[in-house]
Amino acid sequence: MVNRFFTPSLTSSQSRSDVVGVIVSAVLILIGLLWQQIQPRPPEAVELIGEDGFELDETLPERAKTELAWASHLLLTNTVTQSIVVWHGDRILLRRGILGTSETVTPGPIVTRVMKKQTPVYLVQLSLYPGRIEFDYLPENTQGLICQPIGDRGVMILGANVPRSYTKQDENWITGIADKLANTLSLNDR
Repeated sequence: MVNRFFTPSLTSSQSRSDVVGVIVSAVLILIGLLWQQIQPRPPEAVELIGEDGFELDETLPERAKTELAWASHLLLTNTVTQSIVVWHGDRILLRRGILGTSETVTPGPIVTRVMKKQTPVYLVQLSLYPGRIEFDYLPENTQGLICQPIGDRGVMILGANVPRSYTKQDENWITGIADKLANTLSLNDR
């Protein structure tokens, strides 16, 4: 810059290099500004509405109770899960975490489809889905939800307080835990 002010006559090559320098500087500033806008903000966590609780079907054998307690504790402490409902054989086996107001599960279209197709459903932002009304047994402001089949007779419903929060690794863990629970619960059905 100092060189330019003290040079009595500018050559065309100096002028071209000045133009290139100004363009490159403008592009770098623009990239910096765009990069700040492109970076997604992490979703906001909410405080789920409900009471913290742990309800376990007392008619289950001790082995099944232990498995359900272990699995729910693992999911609540190692994932973003805040609320768990395990429904199997037309009854609730477990409710744990932040509990919703309804104490009954009536399988709606989403739960029925999950059990029929044996494929989990991940609703990344529950507030955007009209079918969310079927999950009235979860806290009303649940942000994200995974509906995981447990064999062909049950389902594990996990609610989170943050939308888009479950990772692929979380989904794999949930599938593995559900398979283990399906095995344990099928032994009880015999």
